[in-house]
Amino acid sequence: MTTDITGSIGAAAISDRWPAVARSPRGVRSLVYGRIADGLLRRAAARLALRLEYPDGTIVGAADPTLPTMVIHDPQSLARRVGRFGLIGFGEAYMAGEWDSTDLAELMTVFANSVADLIPPALQRLRPLAVVRHPRSMYNSLKQARNNISEHYDLSNDLFGHFLDETMTYSSALFDTGTPVWEQLPEAQRRKIDRLLDAACVGTGSRVLEIGTGWGELCIRAASRGAHVHSITLSAEQQRLARQRVAEAGLSDLVTIELQDYREVEGRYDAVVSVEMIEAVGYRFWPTYFQTLDRLVAPGGRVAVQAITMPHDRMLASRNTYTWIQKYIFPGGLIPSTEAILGITERQTRLRTVGMRSLRPHYAETLRLWRERFGERHEAVTALGFDDVFQRMWELYLAYSEAGFRSGYLDVYQWTFAPTGSGGSDR
Repeated sequence: MTTDITGSIGAAAISDRWPAVARSPRGVRSLVYGRIADGLLRRAAARLALRLEYPDGTIVGAADPTLPTMVIHDPQSLARRVGRFGLIGFGEAYMAGEWDSTDLAELMTVFANSVADLIPPALQRLRPLAVVRHPRSMYNSLKQARNNISEHYDLSNDLFGHFLDETMTYSSALFDTGTPVWEQLPEAQRRKIDRLLDAACVGTGSRVLEIGTGWGELCIRAASRGAHVHSITLSAEQQRLARQRVAEAGLSDLVTIELQDYREVEGRYDAVVSVEMIEAVGYRFWPTYFQTLDRLVAPGGRVAVQAITMPHDRMLASRNTYTWIQKYIFPGGLIPSTEAILGITERQTRLRTVGMRSLRPHYAETLRLWRERFGERHEAVTALGFDDVFQRMWELYLAYSEAGFRSGYLDVYQWTFAPTGSGGSDR
């Protein structure tokens, strides 16, 4: 981000939209937990390849000044937030300008590499006291799912246009080089989509269902092959722009884009494709999601999904934890594990895995390019009405996500299923 913040933004500069960010928690409990959190942060800095820099010039941690530095502007507020609300507080402190970093993505990668060791086992017993309860938005009923999707994807098509490439594709690309540059991103996104369509055997005359339209690039690529595409989304903004892009490509006669929940779709399709949509489904509805894919794919057809995953033990812990990402970025969402997906599909559906490919390093590079682009567009994003708190929130979100893939804490797979008895393999 290009904004130069040399101190806390301050409550007066934080809009009414961010009440939890405007003021750090008070009271004896927050003070006590804050002291514990400060001690844990200093302990982590003494063991990890990073540095803490305090307002008085004190440095804690590594001596090497080239290592990522967490520049702390308001130590007490940061400690109270983290002590009271854990990672939610850590993120809110960044949003409030109470800390910065010389290399945010690298700092988050260092933390992500050591996530299991940051809290000593003796203190993990206190975790239930600090965990924030799940709000009602975590339950993805038909109505709430629409609200959750709208909260993120209906922010502004122009906002997404400022950091996505010309394909308007908001998922991992597939590069053919190790360290790509921005100009390679559009072709890498099309390569990713084409590989998924190939895995689903999409060709002339194929009846294709896409669950999660995005901004229409997969519709366009599939229809360009001669497929008939039924695409569904819960985002009115995405539907509007996707329809416009399909029309401009001269493919409206082959593509239908509807505002519809996946649970409401009827019919049978030769191919069902879904790119990074399962993350928004919610833990309770994963069986429903895969049972729906099973119901909608025709005999001999294919289901091809692109899914972000996390380690199974972390998923089991996260399903009962309200996170910063859920509060501010993706309400109602939860990333599954490969074990969860395999268990559900093998026990509760006819779907069997016939192909998997990890794109993990590709997602780290995709996110790097988005993060750098977003930082370059600070003034343009401000002109759209998004304040500094929002922009710091998204800067952290992109860096946090990039770190997850760089560290291996997160992975992403192109995953192909066939109904039992369909045979074949695309490994």
